[in-house]
Amino acid sequence: MKTDQAAEQLQTIRTLMERSALYRRALAPLMTFAGGLGIMAALLGWVLHIETQTAFITYWFGVALIGLTGSLLLVRRQAIKTSEPFWSPPTRRIAQAMLPALTVGFLLGVWTFIIFAEPSSGDPPTGEYDDAGMLGWIGAVWAILYGCGLHSAGFFTSRGLRHFGWVFIAAGNAILGWLIIFNRSNIPETLWWHSHVLMGALFGGLQLAYGLYLFMTGEEQNEL
Repeated sequence: MKTDQAAEQLQTIRTLMERSALYRRALAPLMTFAGGLGIMAALLGWVLHIETQTAFITYWFGVALIGLTGSLLLVRRQAIKTSEPFWSPPTRRIAQAMLPALTVGFLLGVWTFIIFAEPSSGDPPTGEYDDAGMLGWIGAVWAILYGCGLHSAGFFTSRGLRHFGWVFIAAGNAILGWLIIFNRSNIPETLWWHSHVLMGALFGGLQLAYGLYLFMTGEEQNEL
């Protein structure tokens, strides 16, 4: 039984290496879709005046769910076009590599939502203390965790995805550093939209730029 499992794992690794160019092509529409969704969601959050902390977390959880569903549908369509199974062993490997970081990000959002949904008796539930602008840090941490997930998945796809993961990690840490060093004063009530801009820049702008880069470079830089 162990010999069969080892043979299956070896075949999976060989398949992943042989399909690096295929996965690179598949990433282009995925990243473009996710980036466009992130930018539109940030603009919509601004227009709808999603200002409170709990509303902000709920809203972006919904955006993430739409993004995940849309990405799975795109992957399924690509699998059908190439006459391959959707939930293949290589796909499972990639999903398992990203799962820990994405799970931590999801639980972070859940616990943060619970904390702000049930403020302590000494904290006022409204006003500047219930401003979504105070959640800039969670967007930065989500970016770091997402970058870790991309970096892990990059070991089964292409080196370029690992590099892109580092971009998210660096951007998230830079934002956290800025918040810690320069944001020590009281936060005014009008900063709620800053967190939407941050989410749009990270999960919209960066992914859209990477998706367009993949479309423009095509197959000549499969290892980048």
